[in-house]
Amino acid sequence: MVFEKVRDMIAEQLRVDAATITPETLLVEDLKADSANVMVMILELESNFGIEVEDEVIVQLKTVGDVVAYIEKNQ
Repeated sequence: MVFEKVRDMIAEQLRVDAATITPETLLVEDLKADSANVMVMILELESNFGIEVEDEVIVQLKTVGDVVAYIEKNQ
């Protein structure tokens, strides 16, 4: 499932417990991701899911659920 893959990838990159990540988890506010973290995450998502994330879309991805929904829509 997309959520589990995204959750595990974010947990590893940001060194947080995957069990604490839900679809409602905010990337910046809850996980303390900075712009560099987000860019690395987007590059990994593009590579792992075979998608391309447009720059204007990146700023709209606020929660883990937003990321999952975007991937599911664009795969």
